[in-house]
Amino acid sequence: MGHAWHRHAAVFLPAALPREGRIAFWSPDGEPLPEPPEGAGARAEITVVRRHGNGARGRTVSAVVLPVDAALPHLVAARRHPAAHPAAACWGAAALHALQLTARGRLLPGLTVDDLDAWRAGPLDPDDIAHLRAVAAAMPYEAHAVPVPGTGPLRVPDPEALVRAFLDAVADTLPRTPAAPHAAGRPFAAREPQHLPGARAWAAEAAAGMDAGVRVSLRLDLSGYELFDVSEEGGEERQAAAALLQVHSLADPTLVIDAAALWAGDGDEHFGPRARIDAVLALRRAARVWPPLGRLLERDVPDVLAVTEDELYELLGPAAARLADAGVAVHWPRELARSLTATAVVRPARSAPGSATDGSSFFDSEELLRFNWQLALDGDPLTEREMDALAESHRPVVRLRDQWVVVDPALVRKARKRELGLLEPADALAVALTGAAEIDGETVPAVPVGALAALRDRLVGGPEAIAPPPGLDATLRDYQLRGLAWLDLMTSLGLGGCLADDMGLGKTVTLIALHLRRARRAPTLVVCPTSLLGNWQREVQRFAPGVPVRRFHGVDRSLDGLDGGFVLTTYGTMRTSAPRLAEQEWGMVVADEAQHVKNPFSATAKALRTIPAPARVALTGTPVENNLSELWALLDWTTPGLLGPLKAFRARHARAVENNEEIEHQEAVERLARLVRPFLLRRRKSDPGIVPELPPKTESDHPVALTREQASLYEAVVRETMAQIEGAEGIARRGLVMKLLTSLKQVCNHPAQYLKETAGRGGHRLAGRSGKLALLDELLDTILAEGGSVLVFTQYVAMARLLSDHLAARAIPSQLLHGGTPVAERERMVDRFQSGEVPVFLLSLKAAGTGLNLTRAGHVVHFDRWWNPAVEDQATDRAYRIGQTQPVQVHRLVAEGTVEDRIAELLRSKKALADAVLGSGEAALTELTDRELADLVSLRRPS
Repeated sequence: MGHAWHRHAAVFLPAALPREGRIAFWSPDGEPLPEPPEGAGARAEITVVRRHGNGARGRTVSAVVLPVDAALPHLVAARRHPAAHPAAACWGAAALHALQLTARGRLLPGLTVDDLDAWRAGPLDPDDIAHLRAVAAAMPYEAHAVPVPGTGPLRVPDPEALVRAFLDAVADTLPRTPAAPHAAGRPFAAREPQHLPGARAWAAEAAAGMDAGVRVSLRLDLSGYELFDVSEEGGEERQAAAALLQVHSLADPTLVIDAAALWAGDGDEHFGPRARIDAVLALRRAARVWPPLGRLLERDVPDVLAVTEDELYELLGPAAARLADAGVAVHWPRELARSLTATAVVRPARSAPGSATDGSSFFDSEELLRFNWQLALDGDPLTEREMDALAESHRPVVRLRDQWVVVDPALVRKARKRELGLLEPADALAVALTGAAEIDGETVPAVPVGALAALRDRLVGGPEAIAPPPGLDATLRDYQLRGLAWLDLMTSLGLGGCLADDMGLGKTVTLIALHLRRARRAPTLVVCPTSLLGNWQREVQRFAPGVPVRRFHGVDRSLDGLDGGFVLTTYGTMRTSAPRLAEQEWGMVVADEAQHVKNPFSATAKALRTIPAPARVALTGTPVENNLSELWALLDWTTPGLLGPLKAFRARHARAVENNEEIEHQEAVERLARLVRPFLLRRRKSDPGIVPELPPKTESDHPVALTREQASLYEAVVRETMAQIEGAEGIARRGLVMKLLTSLKQVCNHPAQYLKETAGRGGHRLAGRSGKLALLDELLDTILAEGGSVLVFTQYVAMARLLSDHLAARAIPSQLLHGGTPVAERERMVDRFQSGEVPVFLLSLKAAGTGLNLTRAGHVVHFDRWWNPAVEDQATDRAYRIGQTQPVQVHRLVAEGTVEDRIAELLRSKKALADAVLGSGEAALTELTDRELADLVSLRRPS
């Protein structure tokens, strides 16, 4: 399995004896082939053909030819490998189909034209035939490039016939293990051919049974069910039902005949006399999985089977599924009701849990909730007495509400053991919102009743419209009023929430309005980054004049004499002063830019959790930056217990969503969305009703060619680092991948950044070495000539310093803000820019991507791209936000043919994750295979 067989074309070479067929691996492009596995296969010259006009052309190529059993693992691996040759992938699909047929017991004995023993794959049902034809239709010419045997002109084989021969080859190979001749005798078990001329008549009957194209079914008749019962006195088991054997035509699904009529010859004109042989063969196969059918084989006419109650029970359970796999369907009477269902129900154990309408948290309730199975007939719940009667029943069909009902043994078990236990309030609310529960490893429907159902309806139904609170000196826009109403609903229910609006949509003023509406004497604690302390203080003083506001920050910080209002602190101060803050009574705790506590194991996140409050609100524009564990961290703080433990959340929700596995992925996305949507309000500038309040925004990608120096550096970095990556695993490999991506982005920015050079006096020359720098100069010249102002973002402080030196050399006024800039200086920089004193503002993306109001800018330049577009959008929102009156132009500089050219497309492939769960566009760069990574980073020079 270590050889790269999947990279080469594969073709099946049939033989007169099916098990002697071979798989040939060959290279249409002449690429060297691996050595054959030791002890299996050999190198050979084969003739391959391809259609040419009305005929075919052939040529001789080198190949490695393997027996079918040795080739199967390589073919199956090729089916799943993204770099597999299409011919190998198609034969991989055929191999999987052949293995599935064998696992299902679809093997028929027979003879070759030379009277040698051979297994054949069959009988094939319509789905098997459709699958065979689909594989054949998908085959490229390399997969069937073997000439049809004969002395005439070269002919290309029919792919469907070739696939059929391959299925027979697998069927004739797999049963012949070394021990098989000792266990079952030599015919059809030994690898060496057995000459059996005396079995020709039998083989003809077996072949007819496979090719006649019929299947059988059992039609149950329960009309005598009340007349026959188990004798209580003698314990004798008597007939409970009758099963009538019927034969169906595969060629014409409308043709159905009872076995008695078929045996009498009534169906010969439609089915033919061989159909009886096929029916008997089908019965023999079915009797192996359900022995009662063997009683039919003991009769001259296998028509009606008397079925006991125990056998009827077995049919209701696993027997019907086994029979279906063997090709025998069971048809229940139409008049039989089969709509008995079970649903998991959550209800208060004694009384409703805390109503939470008075501000007490639903999760603070000590009242557990009862979790039971509730059975229903046609959607109408059964009474406790009816469920008790059902639990005591030992019959597969019962009389319930004046109709016969088929009782699944699994439902009887649920009626007998209805109590599923007690649930914590958090678990109960999660069940109520998702409509599903995990029971014994199975996801089942679940519904809330009583007070829990009322709480769910309030959450799902959304808030009612409310008016702005007294004391608010601002006019709230419609979407801000809706946000206020939602926050008021959540906090009044004691649940908390995450307001995840785009930056610039006014989360701060909405939160100030919420504080005023709650009208509590206890103060509101706001925890935010240091850079936002001044902004919060100015906003409170502006929109809620007269409301006390103080900073709990610096050496002289104090909580003495608090009387309502706002207390502002930073994440760093909160972390070191958590015990003191936890002693104070708070009416509400707010975490602004809450992505700072997205790691639940960080000291900051742990400290924040120790501060009690009746209401918790998280404010962030990026609830998910990298993975769904960050979403868990936010919501588990705002509404503790909602999503359960992190490990269980990742196993149940996050892993299934992030794996992106088709149907399972969609179900996981919908389930998670139902759970989190009531607790997270996400609005974007592109939403209806918001865009009209902002001026136009134009986004442009500017492709820039690399200089010769950049291209040489780029290719050298790719070559050297990919060699290291291909030999690494686990954490070491992930670290090398991130190192590679970072290095390439630095090369795309400027060689001086990657080489860690300095500019200016005594430093290195910057001009003429970077395509991006040349384009930035052109953009700045145009913008400044028009009297405009511009923000220039880069994620690298080193690059920002190089740009600052470059602009200083060109005598262009600029200023640089990064993570080390003191708070007071940040505020002065904002004032200078907003007043028009400095037209070019260089900013470090992470340090300046939040909290700044820079509406003076009509242009935003992203010198390099961030892995997460949401972070980039946040930076743009420093200019494109409420209060902006001029159109905003966003310029993204992209190095042509590089990783930057392809990174956006890669991120877009994951965008659906956050869109589906959160209604946002966040996405994350995930791990790539070596092949995908090489394709992503390789330099593609413009043609």
